[in-house]
Amino acid sequence: MTGPGPGPLGGDHDPADYDPHAFEPFAVTVDLAVLTVRAGALHVLLIRRGQDPYAGAWALPGGFVLPRESAETAARRELAEETGLDGPVVAGLHLEQLRTYTEPDRDPRMRVVSVAFTALVPDLPEPAAQGGGDADLARWVPVGDAVDLAFDHALILADARDRVGSKLEYTCLATAFCPPDFTLGELRAVYETVWGTPLDRPNFRRKVLATPGFVEAVPGAARLTGGRGKPAALYRAGPATALHPPLLRPTEGPAR
Repeated sequence: MTGPGPGPLGGDHDPADYDPHAFEPFAVTVDLAVLTVRAGALHVLLIRRGQDPYAGAWALPGGFVLPRESAETAARRELAEETGLDGPVVAGLHLEQLRTYTEPDRDPRMRVVSVAFTALVPDLPEPAAQGGGDADLARWVPVGDAVDLAFDHALILADARDRVGSKLEYTCLATAFCPPDFTLGELRAVYETVWGTPLDRPNFRRKVLATPGFVEAVPGAARLTGGRGKPAALYRAGPATALHPPLLRPTEGPAR
């Protein structure tokens, strides 16, 4: 049986008739939105570009995928090269594929399709003072200060923040950003930092304590807080990894 008509594979789709020159070549890159909570604020790992295009501008770490490597392999290689993070740190990161960005003019050099990854990870170290590859500097930057990014990286960062915000709705990841023994106020602060919105204290407390396996009380322990009243009870991360029911972020203003 023949195909519907002439094309790059020929009418009978014989691989021997494939013509690679029938398609305009394009490159594949990777970009990484790696986020963490530092000093009570959501931070993103950025590099300052040392080469054109956008020399001197801040950007997400990333680069071109080599012919014989996967996108994830390229992502880890570029992250290590451009930020100087130790190999074991980079290898241990749980990278989640975010989406693919395909707008024809997103890179002024040529047609470039980018596969973006994101991660929200506690206790990440400082990057090297000097970047490598296309980068001449790597730094943790508060997300609110990450403006005028190169390429379409502002869009990628916005998508990444939305993705990690969703991750906090359905998993117990927020407890990883708290001390081993923490107050519910400290746990709430993580959600407020990542979601970028204040939460209603009584409602948050009720939902957390009603979620099986989310947190466990530390018997007899309490911590003084900045407010008035009795010391706040302490909790530890519970055995659960997923939240049932999910702890949904508010859609308009503080949660009710």
